[in-house]
Amino acid sequence: MPELPEVEVVRLGLEAHVLGHPISSVEVLHPRPVRRHLAGAADFAARLTGRTFTAARRRGKYLWLALDDGDALLGHLGMSGQMLVQRPGVPDERHLRVRLSLTPQDGPELELRFVDQRMFGGLALSDGGAVLPPEIAHIARDPLDEDFDDSAFVRRVRHSDSGIKRMLLNQGIVSGVGNIYADEGLWLARVHGERPGSRLSRADIERVLSGCRQVMLEALAQGGTSFDALYVNVNGQSGYFDRSLKAYGRESEPCPRCGTPIRRIAFMNRSSYFCPVCQPVPRVRRKPAA
Repeated sequence: MPELPEVEVVRLGLEAHVLGHPISSVEVLHPRPVRRHLAGAADFAARLTGRTFTAARRRGKYLWLALDDGDALLGHLGMSGQMLVQRPGVPDERHLRVRLSLTPQDGPELELRFVDQRMFGGLALSDGGAVLPPEIAHIARDPLDEDFDDSAFVRRVRHSDSGIKRMLLNQGIVSGVGNIYADEGLWLARVHGERPGSRLSRADIERVLSGCRQVMLEALAQGGTSFDALYVNVNGQSGYFDRSLKAYGRESEPCPRCGTPIRRIAFMNRSSYFCPVCQPVPRVRRKPAA
């Protein structure tokens, strides 16, 4: 699944290519990607036609294109979604679901294409959502947001007995940190993902937050993480940060820091990867005898 750096790469591409260009037509080729627009595909197309994108914004893994009428086109890439900018005449992608034709005033026409093989992602119109769509107002800011409150995050973690990785994946506490970057940030911080927040020091939590930031910024600089052909930016180019991962997906390979084989354990229907020496498993506290 695309994580924060991948979504930010897409947002930057949209910001560079689609703003200020009127939407001349909208074609919904499959209804599922616009299922959250309850008025239906025809209304979705009619309300977008003639509008102009004025800004490209993101909150965690959600991104949206602000419209000149104060509404927004809200998108989520799901497991396999792509937002591609193409020239008309370029053959349609196999899993093309929605096509928006744009008419720049000073250049050739463009198409913004939403491609989604598995169709877990989607697009929807958000009424009055240009600044922040109300549908995602409950989602916390992400560590790369300049308004992210580090102190509030530390307090929230230290008042919880949940494991730190579980909290990193809780979008109500911090957004945008998915399974890959949680494992990488925890490895950098030398903290096991199952350590309860209440048993972490402020310094521990700050190292975890710093580690997540570091790995996401590095991924962003390299265009994100790409394990197959599903994730691409708006130009169809894949990221290459998977070559730089230190823990995630490296089961039995030597830890780059100490040489101990990386371990994998089951975690929330997914997997966690960690170094058993650099990130020791937390001891289970025994309850005192009655």
